[in-house]
Amino acid sequence: MFPLEALVRRITPRVTPLFVALLAVLITVLVGIVLAIMLPASAAESAARPCAVGSGPNLSGKRFTRVEQLPANLRCATLTNAKLDELDLTQRDLTGAVLRGASLKEADLTQAHLEYADLRGADLTSADLGQLEAKQADLRGAILIDAEAGQAEFPHADLSKAVLARAVLTQATFTNAKLVGADLNQATMGQIKARTANFSQAKMKDVKLGQAQLQHTVFKDADLTGATFTQAELQGADFTGAIITSASFIQASDVNLTGARGEGSNVPSDAIVAPAEETQAAEDERPASTDTPRSSGGISPALMVVLVSAFGLSMTLLIWGLSSGRRKRSHATFAMARHAAEEDVTRFGEEIDTLDFEMKVKAVSGPSHDWRAALDAYEAAKQALMLARTPGELHAAAAAVHHGRLALHRVRASMGRTYS
Repeated sequence: MFPLEALVRRITPRVTPLFVALLAVLITVLVGIVLAIMLPASAAESAARPCAVGSGPNLSGKRFTRVEQLPANLRCATLTNAKLDELDLTQRDLTGAVLRGASLKEADLTQAHLEYADLRGADLTSADLGQLEAKQADLRGAILIDAEAGQAEFPHADLSKAVLARAVLTQATFTNAKLVGADLNQATMGQIKARTANFSQAKMKDVKLGQAQLQHTVFKDADLTGATFTQAELQGADFTGAIITSASFIQASDVNLTGARGEGSNVPSDAIVAPAEETQAAEDERPASTDTPRSSGGISPALMVVLVSAFGLSMTLLIWGLSSGRRKRSHATFAMARHAAEEDVTRFGEEIDTLDFEMKVKAVSGPSHDWRAALDAYEAAKQALMLARTPGELHAAAAAVHHGRLALHRVRASMGRTYS
């Protein structure tokens, strides 16, 4: 092993140009693969929309004081900067509508449909959003202060930098939603479903997350001061860099606070706790080595011992460096493979959601055994991802996704025959 590594080191200067060329080819191939994945996904997402964006009535900038002034059909309507304050929009279908910058203060959107809608910068202060359907909606920068959104559905939605301070979101669904940098201070989020949601850098002071389903949820660098996680399910949740000062974890399950900042309260006895400050302090408190060789006045035997020791130390460091490099490369390879597998499983879940939405829109259904097979394959893929520790073990997740997609294909084929 070591002669081979020495040979590689000797010939490295000669193969550097070839390595650079191979690296350029690899980057080109990877870019092509990413584009090949993204473009079909975008096309599939567009095909899944019930109507084309902007194909509905154009009502941009208009002010409405009575709901009767609105058209009966608002699917994919353009309502950019429109004024819809205090209107009763209960159960209205706004699927795919463009509501960028629209004002919906105190509007009643109970059981309304906003799937795929564009609500960037919209103002929904004190709006009633109970049982709202907002799958894959874009709510970046939206204002939902004091909104009542119990049992609202936001799966795969983007609420990055949205302001939801004091919002009531009890039993809402945020599965795989993105809330990066969102303001959720003092929000009530009890019993929410937020598996794989991303709350990185979110402001969540005094937020209530009792009995929340937060498996594999990301709280990186979030401010969770005074938050309540009573009986929350936290398997795989990431608290790296999060501030958990005075946060309560009474009877929470699978708590892992590795890398968190501050000190939580009522942390379960079986929790994994390794705050960032303590980890750094442990590193700083390690005693420095005191094995400094003393000068012996130039006596030849002593000098020889020093040289031999230095040589031995150098060889030890060299061997350790080579071994460490192999481990790092192995870990990096597995991390990349796992990330790619996670993205594939996530896309498969989105394909299931999209097909489910299509079936509801078209009022058709596929064969129940194939639909169940697809759902079971999705669960099996997630389980395989969770248990995988080596690249080889990720094949189980890939196999499950493959079989699940075949089942979805059969469901689509059956739907096509039924619908035609």
